[in-house]
Amino acid sequence: QVQLVESGGGLVQAGGSLRLSCAASGRTFSSYAMVWFRQAPGKEREFVAAIIWSDSTTYYTDSVKVRFTISRDAVKNTLYLQMNSLKPEDTAVYYCKYRDYWGQGTQVTVSS
Repeated sequence: QVQLVESGGGLVQAGGSLRLSCAASGRTFSSYAMVWFRQAPGKEREFVAAIIWSDSTTYYTDSVKVRFTISRDAVKNTLYLQMNSLKPEDTAVYYCKYRDYWGQGTQVTVSS
């Protein structure tokens, strides 16, 4: 069983920054990807960024490239999402995912 717990969300003004964390427990993470998704009100959940746990290869959706950075700490079993230059359209609940496991989500609200 895998547990994923997100934190770090909040209210920030446009142009500001937030750092999301996803603490993972329950197994050893190896060659699989850990992924950040987000879901805005009235919209489908969408891919944001992913990292291959073993070699830190990263992937981003075009709308967050340059502004967001995904990383992981293998010792702490924690996934991060550094979000800079935030825009109102980044407002959403952010979820981390590992294989079939999802966290509970953390709310990010960006005011204009």
